[in-house]
Amino acid sequence: MENLNKYIEHTLLKQDAVNEDFEKLFAEAREYNFLGVCVNPAYIKMAKNALDGTDVKVVTVIGFPLGANKTEVKAFEASCAVADGADEVDMVINVSALKDKDYDYVREDIKAVKIASKNAPLKVIIETDLLTVDEIKKACELCVEAKADFVKTSTGFVKNGVGAKSEDVKLMYDTVSPHGLKVKASGGIRDREAAIKMIEAGASRLGTSSGVKIVS
Repeated sequence: MENLNKYIEHTLLKQDAVNEDFEKLFAEAREYNFLGVCVNPAYIKMAKNALDGTDVKVVTVIGFPLGANKTEVKAFEASCAVADGADEVDMVINVSALKDKDYDYVREDIKAVKIASKNAPLKVIIETDLLTVDEIKKACELCVEAKADFVKTSTGFVKNGVGAKSEDVKLMYDTVSPHGLKVKASGGIRDREAAIKMIEAGASRLGTSSGVKIVS
């Protein structure tokens, strides 16, 4: 498969990452012309400066990794991220609310972040490792109703979690693609074979810290 680099959001969300790690991430993103980088909100401005003059997108995460912040806090975080220069926003849903079938809460939570994100595309992390098949489908339906732009599999932070699975990606794609939403597969994508498997299942974005290995 050609142009794998243009599916990849080169990701660094480690809690203990230091400046040297970010500089390496940005240099690799420039060298391999990845679609984007994904960093925590505190590093948006650093990323924008480092990638100035390229077409590499700066993606950030909101309510990360638990998704349990108040809606107002998520919305404020998203508005700050966009003001700092984030091109795209990946938010985490409130998984507990979904499991409690408080669908109005989940929908309004997504809507508030979508509004706060203005013109930046919104990806919604549903954390598939913690959901049943029915819950994955319902989460996707709520994302459609809230007018998100993407659904995303995972944070990669669930203890003993698998991350992206091709069968989940296919279910997500089948649920949202008729409504114009896309799928980002993220979590555990560490080699070319896994990357291609996710794309074949319907993913149009890949979140991975193994981008260089995948394209090499």
